[in-house]
Amino acid sequence: MKINKLPSGLFAVLLASLTFTAQPVQAVKPNLKYEEITLPQPGETQSTAAKRVTARLTQSHYSKFTLDQAFLEKVFTRYLNFLDYNHNTFLQSDVDQLRAQAANGLQQSLYSGELGLAYTAYELMTKRRYERYAYLLSLLDKEPDLSADDQIEIDRSKMTTWPSDSAELDKLWLQRFKNDVITERLKGTKWSDIKKKLTKRYNLAILRLNQTRADDISQLFLNAFAREIDPHTSYLSPRNAKSFTEDMNLSLEGIGATLQSEDDETTIKSLVPGAPAERSKKLAAGDKIVGVGQGAKGEIEDVVGWRLDDVVDKIKGKKGTTVRLEIEPAKGGKTKIISLVRDQVRIEDNAAKLEVNQVDGKTIGVIKIPSFYIGLSDDVRKLLDQAKEKNTQALIIDLRENGGGALTEAVALSGLFISDGPVVQVRDAYNRIRIHQDPDSAQVYQGPLLVMINRYSASASEIFAAAIQDYQRGIILGQQTFGKGTVQQSRPLNFVYDMDQSPLGFIQYTIQKFYRINGGSTQIKGVEPDITFPAIIDAEKSGESSEDNALPWDKVPAANYTVMPSQQAAISYLTPLHQKRMTEEREFIVLERNLQIQKAWADRKFLSLNLKQRQQENREDEQRRLKDLNERFKAEGKKPLKNIDDLPKDYEAPDFYIREAEKVAADYVTFLNGRH
Repeated sequence: MKINKLPSGLFAVLLASLTFTAQPVQAVKPNLKYEEITLPQPGETQSTAAKRVTARLTQSHYSKFTLDQAFLEKVFTRYLNFLDYNHNTFLQSDVDQLRAQAANGLQQSLYSGELGLAYTAYELMTKRRYERYAYLLSLLDKEPDLSADDQIEIDRSKMTTWPSDSAELDKLWLQRFKNDVITERLKGTKWSDIKKKLTKRYNLAILRLNQTRADDISQLFLNAFAREIDPHTSYLSPRNAKSFTEDMNLSLEGIGATLQSEDDETTIKSLVPGAPAERSKKLAAGDKIVGVGQGAKGEIEDVVGWRLDDVVDKIKGKKGTTVRLEIEPAKGGKTKIISLVRDQVRIEDNAAKLEVNQVDGKTIGVIKIPSFYIGLSDDVRKLLDQAKEKNTQALIIDLRENGGGALTEAVALSGLFISDGPVVQVRDAYNRIRIHQDPDSAQVYQGPLLVMINRYSASASEIFAAAIQDYQRGIILGQQTFGKGTVQQSRPLNFVYDMDQSPLGFIQYTIQKFYRINGGSTQIKGVEPDITFPAIIDAEKSGESSEDNALPWDKVPAANYTVMPSQQAAISYLTPLHQKRMTEEREFIVLERNLQIQKAWADRKFLSLNLKQRQQENREDEQRRLKDLNERFKAEGKKPLKNIDDLPKDYEAPDFYIREAEKVAADYVTFLNGRH
């Protein structure tokens, strides 16, 4: 395939004595020609997956949607937006041409598993993306002028049209180029180093265009179909389905290292305590993995420039087998070869954890639950025993940032804090209502209970928080939750009789909506806290209510349950004490000021491309951050920083939200003691 040839570059005119001698500036060109990019074509596996996804969703999804032309047009628009999120790659003529093709037979294509149009659109996106990065490389011939009053639009994702011609695209990408340069200049990087870094970055982006798999394309297209039905229905390719299963079970077989991609290299982000990588004492966060070999002997395969998931697959393997890693140490020096024996790794970072602190003379326990993984309720049961041994007087269940997980675990966890009764109601597509009951009559923890939530607490987190609130078993602290009141089911696309069929992946689709035991849904509305904490994000721009196709809020009859003694008196006692601290404590005063600044930034539609203006904004921001940090350090008895760059890279700000929640819990203990 050919593309239009780019301009050869700018020419510099040099003065030599009294004559002018023109010498060409060496143009920066892509390391990879477009003709060398090979995109995969859909095979039988992708075709079969498409047919089965279509059959499953049209027959079994909670929403009885019709696969008509109007719906299919929305599916294809969503796919185009997936391919070109910021509307800065395709031309409007490209989009018009692709939509015209989609209007003829997209419905039949889904039923028959014909993914040709999806691949055609992806191929065109690749071509346009290549042209854009080649254009960026051509701009590196000369340092850009950053003194004009130019600006870049921050978010173009809501645009309904695309650029009309290449000149309009060039303008958008010139703005991006200037912003890339400004970002580096704000770090103090000189132009020669910026040029090297951006040359490498743009060439790497082109290289990754050549690393696309057939599953990548089919997954993207089938997810456009799935996500058009509702925000939580999705298709997982075989590789992603495997990762999803490992995350839910919190275990895998490997070396126990969290990896991340930085430019074209794989870097160790963290080590799992007790896992082979950590036990070896030969690896550290920041080390780069540049080669991987299998077994005790043999070739070490160079993995620089590889996709991160490919590197991960090379490193993971069966328990007891050996993997060798070629490492570039973070502290510098020569590369070294590390041999590790793979083992079963439990991802403890995502497991529930207990922390016990003394607060105002009270012993307060906090159980942090990052997700509702399989086995959570058993883990928490053990933590409750530990909390009892430490004479905990009140307990906080921290569900902030917990996006949910297994419904069965949400029910079982709720059952640890009530004696018996319903926990959640579930209605299916046929309006049948099932009530999930506490699985046993044992109330493992009977003491004072508080639950902490925020906007990113969703799904199973909302089931638990709503049940605790409806029973008046505890007090809910924080912000309004996400508002995800739907239940998804994951099913493999392979059938039992698929003897020779390759793995097809999973389909995760909505089969039910869940409802509080009081009859109301958490869909859209979420769970409102009894005591409110400042929100660090705009609820209108996040959560279920921000989705364009979220299922609506509704309600069902209330279940039969017995409310515990009212918490209203306690809430009335605790709220003014909490609000008083909000107005007096330095961290919350600073937070409130910073929230106003963040809101002003969030409302901005454009970003200046004037270097001096950006430097001034950057200085003001750094001065504000430095002032806030030094006020904190002074309160903690630490030495102040002279410069924001002196802040250690591993510095973690104190979690003053949970510290305030502990103070509310201590006040709660005081209230209960006084009442009795």
